[in-house]
Amino acid sequence: MSDTAPLPSRSERTTDKSTTATAPQFVGFTLSDQNYIFRIERIQEIVIPTTISRVPEVPPYVDGVSNLRGTIIPIINLRALFGLSRKENDAETRTIVVNVGSRTIGCTVDSVSRVMRVPAEQMQPAPDSITSSGRKFIESFARVGEALYILLNVDELLDPANLEEVHKASSKFSDATASLSANI
Repeated sequence: MSDTAPLPSRSERTTDKSTTATAPQFVGFTLSDQNYIFRIERIQEIVIPTTISRVPEVPPYVDGVSNLRGTIIPIINLRALFGLSRKENDAETRTIVVNVGSRTIGCTVDSVSRVMRVPAEQMQPAPDSITSSGRKFIESFARVGEALYILLNVDELLDPANLEEVHKASSKFSDATASLSANI
């Protein structure tokens, strides 16, 4: 990841620079062409994936563990967690290292797009049509220019006690979407 974020397009700029300057910062990333964001204060660092040691008898969304400068951290493949098909790591693949309570966890994503500020007026809560269990993993939705980003609640999403629930809910959603697409 470069040291500078891409400049926002004209449609992404707001006229009130003081609002933008004080708006919270987020890191954007993609999974299967869908945009997501994490709050920047939850991120320890973003790294290029390195050697991952496989661990037996772990859920399919746990790639294994990695040595991050002397600290062993679990690596969660967010594609697999969300019930999406896996893909080989490429030049764009990154591991976002986040802090969840006292734990440090690596999250493999397709790519990291940018650091951005999103004013509160561009954020909207999850709609009622999202199930109550799914809603707790989504903090809100953010409209940035023409793009829609899903703000994930890191504490809920990556809490080890919730990972299986996230995976099951995502798999049900993926199955329902595939069934719907087959009938169209």
